[in-house]
Amino acid sequence: MEQNNYQGALQQPTGSGFNAKSTAADIIKGIDLTGKNIIVTGGNTGIGLETVKTFLAAGANVIVPARDTAKAKKNLNGTANVTIEEMDLMNPSSINNFAKKFLLTEKPLHLLVNNAGIMWVPLRRDERGYESQLATNYLALFQLTAKLWPALKKAQGARVVNVSSGGHQFSDFNFEDPNFLNRDYETLLGYGQSKTAVNLFSLELDSRGKDYAVRSYSLCPGAVGETELAREAPADLFQKLGFTDAEGNILPEVAASLKTVPQGAATTVWASTSPMLNNIGGVYCENSDIAGLNSDKAAIGGIKPYSLDEKNAKRLWLLSEQLTGITFDMR
Repeated sequence: MEQNNYQGALQQPTGSGFNAKSTAADIIKGIDLTGKNIIVTGGNTGIGLETVKTFLAAGANVIVPARDTAKAKKNLNGTANVTIEEMDLMNPSSINNFAKKFLLTEKPLHLLVNNAGIMWVPLRRDERGYESQLATNYLALFQLTAKLWPALKKAQGARVVNVSSGGHQFSDFNFEDPNFLNRDYETLLGYGQSKTAVNLFSLELDSRGKDYAVRSYSLCPGAVGETELAREAPADLFQKLGFTDAEGNILPEVAASLKTVPQGAATTVWASTSPMLNNIGGVYCENSDIAGLNSDKAAIGGIKPYSLDEKNAKRLWLLSEQLTGITFDMR
Protein backbone atom coordinates (compact mmCIF):
# COMPACT_ATOMS: atom_id res chain seq x y z
CA MET A 1 0.00 0.00 0.00
CA GLU A 2 1.35 3.43 -0.94
CA GLN A 3 2.21 5.73 1.91
CA ASN A 4 1.49 9.40 2.30
CA ASN A 5 4.24 11.82 3.23
CA TYR A 6 2.45 13.04 6.36
CA GLN A 7 4.99 13.93 9.06
CA GLY A 8 7.74 13.37 6.47
CA ALA A 9 7.32 9.61 6.21
CA LEU A 10 8.76 9.63 2.66
CA GLN A 11 11.05 12.62 3.05
CA GLN A 12 14.31 10.86 2.21
CA PRO A 13 16.78 11.69 -0.59
CA THR A 14 16.72 9.19 -3.46
CA GLY A 15 20.32 9.49 -4.57
CA SER A 16 19.21 11.06 -7.83
CA GLY A 17 22.75 11.63 -9.05
CA PHE A 18 22.19 15.37 -9.32
CA ASN A 19 23.25 18.16 -6.99
CA ALA A 20 23.07 21.91 -6.34
CA LYS A 21 25.16 22.68 -9.42
CA SER A 22 23.05 20.59 -11.81
CA THR A 23 21.21 22.58 -14.47
CA ALA A 24 17.81 22.20 -16.07
CA ALA A 25 19.56 20.98 -19.23
CA ASP A 26 21.28 18.23 -17.21
CA ILE A 27 17.95 17.06 -15.80
CA ILE A 28 16.04 16.92 -19.08
CA LYS A 29 18.58 14.78 -20.95
CA GLY A 30 16.90 11.67 -22.33
CA ILE A 31 13.38 12.84 -21.44
CA ASP A 32 10.83 13.26 -24.24
CA LEU A 33 7.85 15.54 -23.61
CA THR A 34 6.40 15.40 -27.11
CA GLY A 35 2.62 15.78 -26.99
CA LYS A 36 2.56 16.88 -23.36
CA ASN A 37 0.54 19.97 -22.43
CA ILE A 38 2.15 22.07 -19.72
CA ILE A 39 1.17 25.28 -17.94
CA VAL A 40 3.89 27.31 -16.20
CA THR A 41 2.88 30.37 -14.20
CA GLY A 42 5.56 33.06 -14.08
CA GLY A 43 7.04 31.43 -17.15
CA ASN A 44 8.12 34.65 -18.81
CA THR A 45 11.00 35.58 -16.52
CA GLY A 46 13.72 34.14 -14.27
CA ILE A 47 13.68 30.45 -13.44
CA GLY A 48 10.17 30.19 -14.86
CA LEU A 49 11.42 31.26 -18.28
CA GLU A 50 14.29 28.77 -18.07
CA THR A 51 11.80 26.07 -17.10
CA VAL A 52 9.61 26.86 -20.09
CA LYS A 53 12.55 26.78 -22.51
CA THR A 54 13.67 23.44 -21.09
CA PHE A 55 10.22 21.88 -21.56
CA LEU A 56 9.95 23.27 -25.06
CA ALA A 57 13.34 21.82 -26.00
CA ALA A 58 12.02 18.41 -24.90
CA GLY A 59 9.03 18.70 -27.25
CA ALA A 60 6.24 19.95 -24.97
CA ASN A 61 3.46 22.41 -25.73
CA VAL A 62 3.63 25.12 -23.07
CA ILE A 63 1.12 27.74 -22.01
CA VAL A 64 2.40 30.74 -20.06
CA PRO A 65 -0.25 32.78 -18.28
CA ALA A 66 1.03 36.26 -17.46
CA ARG A 67 -0.26 39.50 -15.98
CA ASP A 68 1.89 41.53 -18.37
CA THR A 69 1.35 39.80 -21.70
CA ALA A 70 3.40 42.38 -23.60
CA LYS A 71 6.42 41.62 -21.43
CA ALA A 72 5.82 37.90 -21.79
CA LYS A 73 5.64 38.16 -25.58
CA LYS A 74 8.89 40.14 -25.62
CA ASN A 75 10.72 37.64 -23.41
CA LEU A 76 9.38 34.64 -25.33
CA ASN A 77 9.67 36.23 -28.77
CA GLY A 78 10.37 33.72 -31.49
CA THR A 79 9.80 30.70 -29.25
CA ALA A 80 7.83 27.92 -30.93
CA ASN A 81 5.07 25.84 -29.29
CA VAL A 82 4.38 28.36 -26.55
CA THR A 83 1.10 30.18 -26.01
CA ILE A 84 0.77 33.31 -23.87
CA GLU A 85 -2.50 33.97 -22.06
CA GLU A 86 -3.60 36.71 -19.68
CA MET A 87 -3.89 35.96 -15.97
CA ASP A 88 -3.39 38.05 -12.84
CA LEU A 89 -2.80 35.99 -9.69
CA MET A 90 -4.09 38.82 -7.50
CA ASN A 91 -7.41 38.76 -9.34
CA PRO A 92 -9.59 35.68 -8.68
CA SER A 93 -11.82 36.40 -11.69
CA SER A 94 -8.76 36.48 -13.93
CA ILE A 95 -7.71 33.04 -12.67
CA ASN A 96 -11.18 31.66 -13.32
CA ASN A 97 -11.24 33.10 -16.84
CA PHE A 98 -7.87 31.59 -17.71
CA ALA A 99 -8.83 28.16 -16.39
CA LYS A 100 -12.18 28.25 -18.17
CA LYS A 101 -10.51 29.09 -21.46
CA PHE A 102 -8.12 26.16 -21.11
CA LEU A 103 -10.89 23.72 -20.14
CA LEU A 104 -12.85 24.73 -23.25
CA THR A 105 -10.02 23.30 -25.38
CA GLU A 106 -10.83 19.89 -23.84
CA LYS A 107 -7.10 19.11 -23.78
CA PRO A 108 -5.56 17.05 -20.99
CA LEU A 109 -3.13 18.91 -18.74
CA HIS A 110 -0.11 16.73 -18.10
CA LEU A 111 1.83 19.17 -15.94
CA LEU A 112 0.94 22.28 -13.97
CA VAL A 113 3.92 24.20 -12.64
CA ASN A 114 2.88 26.85 -10.14
CA ASN A 115 6.08 28.85 -10.34
CA ALA A 116 4.99 32.49 -9.99
CA GLY A 117 5.44 34.26 -6.70
CA ILE A 118 6.35 37.49 -4.91
CA MET A 119 8.68 38.34 -2.04
CA TRP A 120 10.02 41.27 0.00
CA VAL A 121 6.87 43.30 -0.61
CA PRO A 122 5.27 45.89 1.70
CA LEU A 123 1.85 45.20 3.18
CA ARG A 124 -0.71 45.07 0.39
CA ARG A 125 -4.12 43.49 0.18
CA ASP A 126 -6.14 42.15 -2.71
CA GLU A 127 -9.78 43.05 -3.37
CA ARG A 128 -10.85 40.53 -0.70
CA GLY A 129 -8.60 42.07 1.93
CA TYR A 130 -6.11 39.20 1.85
CA GLU A 131 -2.40 39.87 2.34
CA SER A 132 -0.67 39.88 -1.04
CA GLN A 133 1.96 37.19 -0.46
CA LEU A 134 -0.64 34.77 0.87
CA ALA A 135 -2.95 35.64 -2.01
CA THR A 136 -0.35 35.40 -4.77
CA ASN A 137 1.98 32.67 -3.53
CA TYR A 138 -0.66 30.34 -2.16
CA LEU A 139 -4.38 31.11 -2.55
CA ALA A 140 -4.02 31.75 -6.29
CA LEU A 141 -2.17 28.46 -6.61
CA PHE A 142 -4.96 26.63 -4.75
CA GLN A 143 -7.63 28.25 -6.92
CA LEU A 144 -5.86 27.62 -10.22
CA THR A 145 -5.20 23.96 -9.40
CA ALA A 146 -8.80 23.44 -8.32
CA LYS A 147 -10.17 25.03 -11.47
CA LEU A 148 -7.85 23.04 -13.75
CA TRP A 149 -8.52 19.76 -11.94
CA PRO A 150 -10.74 18.25 -14.69
CA ALA A 151 -7.92 18.67 -17.22
CA LEU A 152 -5.35 17.21 -14.82
CA LYS A 153 -7.53 14.13 -14.30
CA LYS A 154 -8.02 13.79 -18.04
CA ALA A 155 -4.26 13.36 -18.51
CA GLN A 156 -4.44 9.99 -16.72
CA GLY A 157 -1.04 10.65 -15.22
CA ALA A 158 -0.31 14.27 -14.32
CA ARG A 159 1.88 16.20 -11.93
CA VAL A 160 1.35 19.45 -10.06
CA VAL A 161 4.68 21.04 -9.16
CA ASN A 162 4.59 23.95 -6.73
CA VAL A 163 7.63 26.18 -6.36
CA SER A 164 8.08 26.82 -2.66
CA SER A 165 11.17 28.06 -0.88
CA GLY A 166 13.61 27.40 1.91
CA GLY A 167 12.02 30.61 3.20
CA HIS A 168 9.22 28.45 4.61
CA GLN A 169 11.45 28.28 7.68
CA PHE A 170 10.63 31.94 8.41
CA SER A 171 7.17 30.99 9.62
CA ASP A 172 4.72 28.20 10.27
CA PHE A 173 1.19 28.92 9.02
CA ASN A 174 -0.68 31.29 11.33
CA PHE A 175 -4.26 30.00 11.35
CA GLU A 176 -5.37 32.62 13.87
CA ASP A 177 -4.34 35.62 11.76
CA PRO A 178 -3.08 34.64 8.29
CA ASN A 179 -3.81 38.08 6.83
CA PHE A 180 -2.08 40.20 9.48
CA LEU A 181 -5.24 41.85 10.69
CA ASN A 182 -4.30 41.74 14.35
CA ARG A 183 -0.50 41.44 14.32
CA ASP A 184 2.32 43.57 13.02
CA TYR A 185 3.22 42.86 9.42
CA GLU A 186 6.70 41.59 8.68
CA THR A 187 7.34 40.80 5.04
CA LEU A 188 9.43 37.68 5.73
CA LEU A 189 6.79 36.29 8.08
CA GLY A 190 4.22 36.76 5.32
CA TYR A 191 6.50 35.11 2.80
CA GLY A 192 7.36 32.25 5.13
CA GLN A 193 3.79 31.34 5.95
CA SER A 194 2.79 31.53 2.27
CA LYS A 195 5.49 29.00 1.39
CA THR A 196 4.64 26.77 4.33
CA ALA A 197 1.10 26.82 2.93
CA VAL A 198 2.44 25.71 -0.46
CA ASN A 199 4.17 22.76 1.19
CA LEU A 200 1.11 21.74 3.20
CA PHE A 201 -1.12 22.02 0.12
CA SER A 202 1.25 19.92 -1.98
CA LEU A 203 1.24 17.28 0.74
CA GLU A 204 -2.55 17.13 0.98
CA LEU A 205 -3.13 17.43 -2.78
CA ASP A 206 -0.98 14.38 -3.38
CA SER A 207 -2.82 12.39 -0.73
CA ARG A 208 -6.19 13.24 -2.26
CA GLY A 209 -5.13 13.27 -5.90
CA LYS A 210 -3.11 10.08 -6.30
CA ASP A 211 -6.28 7.98 -6.70
CA TYR A 212 -6.90 10.06 -9.84
CA ALA A 213 -3.31 9.59 -11.10
CA VAL A 214 -2.33 13.16 -10.18
CA ARG A 215 0.79 13.52 -8.05
CA SER A 216 1.98 16.70 -6.37
CA TYR A 217 5.34 18.08 -5.24
CA SER A 218 6.78 21.22 -3.67
CA LEU A 219 10.35 22.38 -4.01
CA CYS A 220 13.02 24.91 -3.16
CA PRO A 221 14.84 26.23 -6.25
CA GLY A 222 17.68 27.58 -4.10
CA ALA A 223 18.98 31.12 -3.81
CA VAL A 224 19.17 32.52 -7.33
CA GLY A 225 20.72 35.92 -7.87
CA GLU A 226 19.32 36.80 -11.29
CA THR A 227 15.57 37.02 -10.63
CA GLU A 228 13.08 39.85 -10.10
CA LEU A 229 11.98 38.75 -6.62
CA ALA A 230 13.93 41.48 -4.85
CA ARG A 231 12.70 44.39 -6.97
CA GLU A 232 10.66 45.89 -4.10
CA ALA A 233 12.99 45.05 -1.24
CA PRO A 234 14.09 48.01 0.96
CA ALA A 235 17.72 48.93 0.31
CA ASP A 236 18.80 48.23 3.89
CA LEU A 237 17.05 44.89 4.24
CA PHE A 238 19.81 42.81 2.68
CA GLN A 239 22.40 44.49 4.88
CA LYS A 240 20.35 43.59 7.97
CA LEU A 241 20.17 39.99 6.75
CA GLY A 242 23.93 39.91 6.25
CA PHE A 243 23.80 39.65 2.47
CA THR A 244 25.42 43.00 1.59
CA ASP A 245 27.83 45.53 3.04
CA ALA A 246 26.98 49.12 4.05
CA GLU A 247 27.36 50.28 0.43
CA GLY A 248 24.92 47.68 -0.83
CA ASN A 249 27.53 45.42 -2.40
CA ILE A 250 26.80 41.73 -2.15
CA LEU A 251 29.28 39.92 0.10
CA PRO A 252 31.66 37.56 -1.76
CA GLU A 253 30.66 34.52 0.30
CA VAL A 254 26.99 35.22 -0.43
CA ALA A 255 27.63 35.68 -4.14
CA ALA A 256 29.52 32.38 -4.23
CA SER A 257 26.53 30.55 -2.76
CA LEU A 258 24.00 31.79 -5.32
CA LYS A 259 22.75 29.57 -8.11
CA THR A 260 22.56 30.55 -11.75
CA VAL A 261 19.13 30.64 -13.38
CA PRO A 262 19.70 27.27 -15.16
CA GLN A 263 20.69 25.77 -11.79
CA GLY A 264 17.69 27.38 -10.11
CA ALA A 265 15.30 25.79 -12.61
CA ALA A 266 16.81 22.32 -12.24
CA THR A 267 14.76 21.13 -9.27
CA THR A 268 11.51 22.25 -10.91
CA VAL A 269 12.39 20.23 -14.00
CA TRP A 270 13.43 17.23 -11.88
CA ALA A 271 10.19 17.24 -9.87
CA SER A 272 8.23 17.65 -13.11
CA THR A 273 9.84 14.84 -15.09
CA SER A 274 11.95 12.44 -13.03
CA PRO A 275 10.95 8.77 -13.35
CA MET A 276 12.24 8.35 -9.78
CA LEU A 277 9.06 10.12 -8.62
CA ASN A 278 6.60 7.99 -10.61
CA ASN A 279 5.42 6.17 -7.49
CA ILE A 280 6.00 8.79 -4.82
CA GLY A 281 4.45 12.18 -4.17
CA GLY A 282 3.75 14.82 -1.58
CA VAL A 283 7.46 15.35 -1.02
CA TYR A 284 9.49 18.54 -0.86
CA CYS A 285 12.51 18.64 -3.16
CA GLU A 286 15.74 20.61 -3.33
CA ASN A 287 18.95 20.34 -5.35
CA SER A 288 17.21 17.96 -7.77
CA ASP A 289 16.38 15.32 -5.18
CA ILE A 290 13.98 14.78 -2.32
CA ALA A 291 15.09 16.94 0.59
CA GLY A 292 15.73 15.67 4.07
CA LEU A 293 13.83 16.65 7.20
CA ASN A 294 15.44 19.43 9.21
CA SER A 295 14.17 20.11 12.73
CA ASP A 296 16.92 22.62 13.57
CA LYS A 297 15.30 26.06 13.51
CA ALA A 298 18.66 27.74 12.96
CA ALA A 299 19.80 25.49 10.11
CA ILE A 300 19.17 26.23 6.46
CA GLY A 301 18.16 23.49 4.04
CA GLY A 302 15.72 20.62 4.08
CA ILE A 303 12.14 20.97 5.18
CA LYS A 304 10.79 21.85 8.60
CA PRO A 305 8.45 19.21 10.09
CA TYR A 306 5.62 21.72 10.55
CA SER A 307 5.47 21.99 6.74
CA LEU A 308 4.47 18.31 6.52
CA ASP A 309 2.00 18.11 9.39
CA GLU A 310 -1.09 16.07 8.49
CA LYS A 311 -3.47 17.90 10.82
CA ASN A 312 -2.42 21.31 9.54
CA ALA A 313 -2.51 20.18 5.91
CA LYS A 314 -6.12 19.12 6.26
CA ARG A 315 -6.98 22.23 8.26
CA LEU A 316 -5.38 24.47 5.62
CA TRP A 317 -7.35 22.74 2.84
CA LEU A 318 -10.63 23.61 4.56
CA LEU A 319 -9.50 27.18 5.27
CA SER A 320 -8.42 27.59 1.64
CA GLU A 321 -11.85 26.56 0.44
CA GLN A 322 -13.40 29.09 2.82
CA LEU A 323 -11.06 31.93 1.81
CA THR A 324 -11.44 31.33 -1.92
CA GLY A 325 -15.10 30.28 -1.87
CA ILE A 326 -14.14 27.18 -3.87
CA THR A 327 -15.07 23.61 -3.07
CA PHE A 328 -12.19 21.56 -4.48
CA ASP A 329 -14.27 18.65 -5.73
CA MET A 330 -12.06 15.87 -7.10
CA ARG A 331 -14.81 13.58 -8.37
